[in-house]
Amino acid sequence: MRIGFLISHPIQYLAPLFRELAKQCDLTVFYAHRQTAEQQARAGFGVAFEWDVDLLSGYHSRFLRNVARAPSTDRFFGCSTPEIAAEIARGAFDGFVVPGWALLTYWQAVRACRNAGVPVFARGDSQLVGPRGKAVRLAKAVAFRGILRQFDGFLYVGQRNRDYLLHYGAPAGRLFFSPHCVDNDAFRVASEAARRQVPADAGLSRLPRILFVGKLMERKRPFDVLRAAAQLRARGRLVEVAFAGSGELQGALAETAAAAGVPVRFHGFVNQSELPGIYTSADVIVLPSDGRETWGLVVNEAMACGVPAIVSDAVGCGPDLVEPGVTGEIFPLGDVPALADALEAVLSFKRDRTRAALAGRMQTYSPERAAQGIAGAVGTLRSRGEAG
Repeated sequence: MRIGFLISHPIQYLAPLFRELAKQCDLTVFYAHRQTAEQQARAGFGVAFEWDVDLLSGYHSRFLRNVARAPSTDRFFGCSTPEIAAEIARGAFDGFVVPGWALLTYWQAVRACRNAGVPVFARGDSQLVGPRGKAVRLAKAVAFRGILRQFDGFLYVGQRNRDYLLHYGAPAGRLFFSPHCVDNDAFRVASEAARRQVPADAGLSRLPRILFVGKLMERKRPFDVLRAAAQLRARGRLVEVAFAGSGELQGALAETAAAAGVPVRFHGFVNQSELPGIYTSADVIVLPSDGRETWGLVVNEAMACGVPAIVSDAVGCGPDLVEPGVTGEIFPLGDVPALADALEAVLSFKRDRTRAALAGRMQTYSPERAAQGIAGAVGTLRSRGEAG
């Protein structure tokens, strides 16, 4: 079975999926853009960098020529690759996958698939976000129903993404589960190695550590973590906070922590190979973001390292990864007292029982299951003889 996959640029979260999918089919991944270190900085990471893990080995890939006047991955016209049409026409693909419809290059691929009779799938993570006015809801309903009709199938990554697709008219019989995932095995092995390097009594000499991983920006609400930690300290529960990530709010966060008397550490930008050690040093990860956090793969990473999570009820991964009282807690967006309560609860979890539950959850949200979902979806439509 031959499958094609078009993506804007190499992404650290997708490489493990591509390697696993390449074991199950004849896979070709096309990249529309070669991101520079400076463009990574402009994308919100705050520093210029290259990922320090291999993103291209273990599967067949090639870079297309991006003819956009202003090449970018964050603007619709920033990726234009007309040659994808010829690649699809001669590729004899049984199915082709794009991450959605946010870039011109994806529409170029969709059009080419329909011309060639190749089933085309969308795999994204959009969710229904917050209340909107009636006019906006109606406009989106009309536009998105037309967009979804251009696809033969949909690979949903979680419950809220499935709800989103059904809301806009995707047929239930064309929805296939391909869960969001990270390289669980790599994070697990590295975290176990990091734990072995820590003295057995080290935990007795430090405060419980609350970890935030991500860009330090308003929509991720990092101040909520500090405010909840301050409330815990007011209750007599002493904790410390660590931030792994860079961004414009770091100075203000440092001032807030000092004023509240909360011990805080800023790791700055942390590359992939260093992350397991950061997770291992924490007792809980908190992702308090608003609904624009359509999933939150840092939660997958933390859980693969055996660390429970607390997320706001607006974060997309909540219904899939966080089982209250077992793998973490969910709190109402912006409700700092509720976040403080959730922190007290999770910090009381039994460590061994929690890690066993997390390991079980990660068996579902794994590259193997995600690849099986994609190959299964293509196989199903091929057996039905459905395309275009």
